Amino acid sequence: MAKVYMYVVARDFGFAPNPFHGVCTLATCKPKIRGVARPGDWIVGMGGAALNATGKCIYFMQVSGAMTFNEYWNHPDCRSKRPVRNGSRVMMVGDNIYHRDQEGDPWTQEDSHHSKPDGTPELSNIGTDTSRDRVLYSNRFVYFGANAPMVPENILQEIGYTNVRAHRTFEHWQSGPLLQWIEEQGKGNWNMVLGDPFQFRISGARYSKEVDRIV
Repeated sequence: MAKVYMYVVARDFGFAPNPFHGVCTLATCKPKIRGVARPGDWIVGMGGAALNATGKCIYFMQVSGAMTFNEYWNHPDCRSKRPVRNGSRVMMVGDNIYHRDQEGDPWTQEDSHHSKPDGTPELSNIGTDTSRDRVLYSNRFVYFGANAPMVPENILQEIGYTNVRAHRTFEHWQSGPLLQWIEEQGKGNWNMVLGDPFQFRISGARYSKEVDRIV
């Protein structure tokens, strides 16, 4: 049976997740979720205090499948997800950033939101992101961004969800009220971006895990 993985989206640039070009991808950050989520599982990204969005749902996606970083990099349909730092805001936050020639070679990190300000590799981000060589993608998602709706408090209470630093995992039998709410929100909205990311206006910024802040 499908599981539901819920976590707090600490930063919302449209990078992790990346909901653009008709497919929602989770290619960086959240290595534990990327390592275990399977097709049919749900991932729900909640807002938190950092975005002044506690209790709101930034996005949800039902996992359609997974790829390795090299498969993602080389797939012809995923080239639009490669970052172009002097392009549009959508192009700036492309998450298709890792590849290597052979197993065991160092990862190449493209100039991206996870690189240093001068575009050179940011080793702490590389270490976290590539600890799971797995990119999740969804063809059944809704991304609300800054238009994130509140999840009814009674639903969160019924499933036992509270905002915590790590992700929470719920079995299908625990998640009925939430999944019903998701289906209701999805009607007429599947595979759509309904709002800009909370931090889209500074999409040119970079994140460093080493200092845990935007640089």
